[in-house]
Amino acid sequence: MADKEPVYSQSEIDQHLRDLPGWYFEDGWIRRVYKTDGWPTTLMLVGAIGYCAEAAYHHPDLAVTWGRVTVKLSTHSAGGITDKDFALARKIEEVVLWRPAAGGALTGTPNKFVRSGDPR
Repeated sequence: MADKEPVYSQSEIDQHLRDLPGWYFEDGWIRRVYKTDGWPTTLMLVGAIGYCAEAAYHHPDLAVTWGRVTVKLSTHSAGGITDKDFALARKIEEVVLWRPAAGGALTGTPNKFVRSGDPR
């Protein structure tokens, strides 16, 4: 049987979270809240997170409401927070907050779309 992945201590988690603004640790999970401009964008956001999670084969818990998605990550098989959680958090951040570069061929949506939410 394979060894469990190493889990991070509270101080190590805090250190890693410095590189992930908006993410925080609570009740054994690293978490992030994203706000949207409404239900259609919320569903697109859930789809984007789901795609990243399935491609990574590491699945977060999601809480979904009209204009908000809360993402919770923990590695259940290891019993804590591992490299998998931070790697997927970085990928989710990259994908869901991506916007076209100013002055490029793509102009980007004029809508509020997806934005960082209040962490609690």
